[in-house]
Amino acid sequence: MKSALTVVVLCAISLCANAAPSTTVDNEALPEPVRVPAGQKQLMSATGVGELTYECREKKDTAGVFEWAFAGPVAKLYSSDKKEVGKYYAGPTWESTDGSKVTGKQVAVAPSVPGSIPLQLVKAEPATGAGTMAGVSYIQRLNTKGGVAPATACTSDTKGARQQVAYEAEYVFYGS
Repeated sequence: MKSALTVVVLCAISLCANAAPSTTVDNEALPEPVRVPAGQKQLMSATGVGELTYECREKKDTAGVFEWAFAGPVAKLYSSDKKEVGKYYAGPTWESTDGSKVTGKQVAVAPSVPGSIPLQLVKAEPATGAGTMAGVSYIQRLNTKGGVAPATACTSDTKGARQQVAYEAEYVFYGS
């Protein structure tokens, strides 16, 4: 018998994302920081495929030390049948093809597999526009692949340089 987390991982590999979820996320199987609060109902999920942009910048409060800093995301959101259902971009903002969109603020993160960006829990602001995103209160980023900062050197000579890194993640949307 497969655990719920195994099913979620297998689901993401096969681009499992629907307007109505076919697989329910078992929040108890997730790291505690990225679990949604009790009373939240899974509304939908979508697989984001795109790039994260990093910029070489001087570290805050550390003169002469440089690092790759996150500058923003750009991804397309896909359903389980591989149809484009929306996009994800800076804000962070998730926008459905029906025009509704939701932004939010990060609540927590938890480690993912090595070489991948962390799992994440976001508290949503009220959605704009009537449609798919209406009523979304939390968004989880699960089953991440790739997206970590570049391994190339970030120095005073490369200050201001930008690099895009491919990533994939499952976004799960909840409402009360």
